[in-house]
Amino acid sequence: MQAIIVGGGIAGPATAMALHSVGIESVILERSSADRAAGSWFTIAPNGLAALDALDALDPVRALGVPTSRNIMLGATGRELGRLSLGRPLDDGTPALSFRRPDLSAALMGEARSRGIDVRYTASVRGAETSDAGASVTLADGSRIEADIVIGADGIRSVVRSAIDPDGPHGRYVGLLNFGGIAPGAAASAGFEPEAWTFVFGRKAFFGALPTPQGDVVWFVNEPHAVISPAERAATSDDQWRVHLAELARDDAGPFAALISSSTVELAADPTHDLPRVRKWHRGNLAIIGDALHAPSPSSGQGASMALEDAVVLASCLRDGRGTPTDRFAAFESARRKRVERIVADGARSSSSKTAGPVARVFQDAMLRWVFRHLVTEKSTAATYDYRVAL
Repeated sequence: MQAIIVGGGIAGPATAMALHSVGIESVILERSSADRAAGSWFTIAPNGLAALDALDALDPVRALGVPTSRNIMLGATGRELGRLSLGRPLDDGTPALSFRRPDLSAALMGEARSRGIDVRYTASVRGAETSDAGASVTLADGSRIEADIVIGADGIRSVVRSAIDPDGPHGRYVGLLNFGGIAPGAAASAGFEPEAWTFVFGRKAFFGALPTPQGDVVWFVNEPHAVISPAERAATSDDQWRVHLAELARDDAGPFAALISSSTVELAADPTHDLPRVRKWHRGNLAIIGDALHAPSPSSGQGASMALEDAVVLASCLRDGRGTPTDRFAAFESARRKRVERIVADGARSSSSKTAGPVARVFQDAMLRWVFRHLVTEKSTAATYDYRVAL
């Protein structure tokens, strides 16, 4: 069996390596060039790391990650609202790891290439088709590539998802603009706890920061905001965004205002989307995985981890299943739908707490203290973080 994988972010190379391990060769088609500098930081929880380990791909990327064992939640006054472990570490003691997205994607693509997998950049897919004989994709230059199956790992605006179900859902803007940056050498003066994301439910925005072992601080800001046009983004300089973000943090306790003022902005005004329930996961010899299938709000902290789980489970179903590819894709859906839809719903609820107004924030802080003490606890999140997949 041969596969075409559309998309080269996190899910794409992971899926290619998973398929390779069960004897299915593939080609990865990535629309961008190999040089992708922009991107934010995100965390892969132990459940996602276990999937990477199942692919023998954890050790090649481990050094890129910052150990991250917990989240610390603060209110705008600096009062602690709660702490949350990021799950049981792997058996070798590895906790959750936080990565800069483009760095991890490039490393996984490089690892896939080192295993003999065909990786093609600047290969923009415009359409996908299925037939009794197999599946194919059409590229922007008009050329066509055929294989037995096509797997869409092409994100929230998935071309393959549209081919499976033209009337299916589209990405839904959750009302937040995402910014990210880095403050070189600021870890000691900022006073953040090591190996922990510190989150602030601020008066005007939601902030997060993580100190690195090198002494830097990486940070992000989620600002409640109406959708912004590409023209407005392009017309605003990084210096202007930095001043704006520092002003958002000005009335909150803690170091965020000063931290941002001395930082480099790496990601500016990226609109945050999630994906409502996807009715059709596959059709004929076409299927989708990762954000193309179940993009949760970043508040879930599970987008990349679920994509990595998908890769392992899909490969297992293709290897062990019987019947046609459609039958095996159906087995994948049966194994995954309940889990991923629960996590997407959890992420949507978390996002709503970031968009509260200044009056609601007063009451929300009291509620969040109760939530982090009684509802969102290490025990309640164990089903998410402690889940393990294997090939």
